[in-house]
Amino acid sequence: MKKTIAMLLTAALSASLLSGCVTKVSDETAASGAETEASASTEAETTQAESSGEAGSEASSQGADLAEGSYTIGIGQFAEHGSLDNCREGFLLGLAEEGFVEGENLTVLYQNAQADGANASQIATNFVGRNVDLICAIATPMAQSAYSAAMETNIPVIYTAVTDPVAAELATEDGVPVGNITGTSDELPVKAQLEMIRQILPDAKTIGIMYTTSEVNSESTIAQYKELAPDYGFEIVESGISSSADVSLAADSLLNQVDCMTNLTDNTVVASLPVILDKANALNIPVFGSEIEQVRIGCLAAMGLDYIELGKQTGHMAAQVLKGEAEASQMNYEVIEEAAFYGNSKVAENLGITLPEELTSQAVELFDDIAQ
Repeated sequence: MKKTIAMLLTAALSASLLSGCVTKVSDETAASGAETEASASTEAETTQAESSGEAGSEASSQGADLAEGSYTIGIGQFAEHGSLDNCREGFLLGLAEEGFVEGENLTVLYQNAQADGANASQIATNFVGRNVDLICAIATPMAQSAYSAAMETNIPVIYTAVTDPVAAELATEDGVPVGNITGTSDELPVKAQLEMIRQILPDAKTIGIMYTTSEVNSESTIAQYKELAPDYGFEIVESGISSSADVSLAADSLLNQVDCMTNLTDNTVVASLPVILDKANALNIPVFGSEIEQVRIGCLAAMGLDYIELGKQTGHMAAQVLKGEAEASQMNYEVIEEAAFYGNSKVAENLGITLPEELTSQAVELFDDIAQ
């Protein structure tokens, strides 16, 4: 499983051809060949990756014995935003709890596709070329690219933050993997979200949803919203975009047609959420999130998932594969069943809205300011 110095150097040089991707190589030998990509990395992202490693070491020191051997994994993340960052952090924590600790017996190659499908394909191809022991794919487009690249190899792919693995053609209707790939789904609790919106906005009639037309996970979730919305007296108004460049104009149009907006886990839209929030706030229109990070930065509330816990769950699955306890092809994908309420009292105050005590009394977290 250890790569030779020559293989690492060659692969690191080939990785430098990936333009626009953020790369973190933990292995010092490989890092010397990857330093040419330093200009593409931001200080914040480097700090996040280092923090994950420190968290893993802490988990190891609290009782997890190191797994035997030495391993190299590739983590491909489709876009840069809080929920996916939390997935990555949780994934490394989950691995550490199983004895795979970055910097000790685990080398992590990390690359971010910056919401570009072509980059995602290049990242996956690069990981396969380096013959990593496992690929962790964060978000649907990255999972699809990783599976395509690794399909003819023996490299397992473990994904996370894939809303609908069946629609993404990564699993069958009964949850069985289509190949050597499995992971965790961040399927949204649509019913709970609609119930929450009705409690907070008893007079609202229309909910706006912006989504990326190329993301099958978003199309699948919108279908659920359309099916369930009439049960709560809502009409869904959707707006499809093809790239982040479309967000501003789409938001202007959508906000003029709705009483509120709700976000999915759509990667392109979430990455542009500050733009949407600025426009919505100017019109005093509430925007609901789908997870904690969206509420932290200015959404009113969410019935959402804890993405660090989702990542941990994924890390535990990956550990089973690395230990040889199971094949990815033998493990059905998993879902976190419970949704939790997150609210932002500062946003509520700005909008002149009172969050119902029935919700706030059960909140996992209530924010009293807006993160910048």
